[in-house]
Amino acid sequence: MRFTTYLRDGQPRLAVVDGDTAIDLAADLRAELEDGTDLIAAARAALASGARRLPLAGLRFAPLVPEPGKIICLGLNYYDHAKEGGRDKPDYPWFFYRGKSSLVGHGEPGLVPKVSGKFDYEAELAVVIGTRVPRHVAQADALRHVFGYSCFNDMSVRDYQKRTPQWTIGKNFDATGGFGPVLVSADELAPGATGLRIRSRLNGQVMQDANTSDMIFSVAETIALLAQCMTLDPGDAIIMGTPAGVGQARTPPVWMKSGDTIEIEIEQIGVLRNPIVAEGA
Repeated sequence: MRFTTYLRDGQPRLAVVDGDTAIDLAADLRAELEDGTDLIAAARAALASGARRLPLAGLRFAPLVPEPGKIICLGLNYYDHAKEGGRDKPDYPWFFYRGKSSLVGHGEPGLVPKVSGKFDYEAELAVVIGTRVPRHVAQADALRHVFGYSCFNDMSVRDYQKRTPQWTIGKNFDATGGFGPVLVSADELAPGATGLRIRSRLNGQVMQDANTSDMIFSVAETIALLAQCMTLDPGDAIIMGTPAGVGQARTPPVWMKSGDTIEIEIEQIGVLRNPIVAEGA
């Protein structure tokens, strides 16, 4: 099943996707997951009901989960990206947090901040937790708690990222976390969303081209490692890291600028697209 989050009267609404249309379902994905709603059953009922279809082309999209309780990201989770950054394979994931104010929906502008021009792209797989993950969950049981998968663009302000050994500040500028537009339920993909081609395109030019099977830490292992430390709740998002080809590793570096368009595509999931504009423009 495929879902999206769009804006109606300025407020996010969850919808089930049917081809190039959507059917409104509920007010908020996270709230529905927290309440234990069987969204797959609700979506099937909506599709069979003859309810009004909304053309996707006419929708304004919100971040897929507008206000996740937690957004946990991984750095250096592809072998080739660790190598291009001059680092060895990490023995433990390089975790960092994003805040909800950094998120931006499909089609909405990513903002080049006034204080920096070193604005980079990162194509990533997003994992949305569907049911509460208990502490110390076994890796073999971890994937049963995943509701689905989406696209994410971990747009990064590189000079601010490098001002401190912890990356948080460079990863949390407003409107730098593209998220969406479609979530594909876990039952429609291979376990852990493995075997999917993942690419980024800047103004139509392919910049990153890899496969989710190249991740160092799988979705199941990542969830199990996090569960050693914390409870994962419905609606939490885990952002699984980016492959090689980022702008800062190129010679000369490639930075996104106003007027650009960045696309993240993951096979069987979809395309996340954001125009790039200057802050305050």
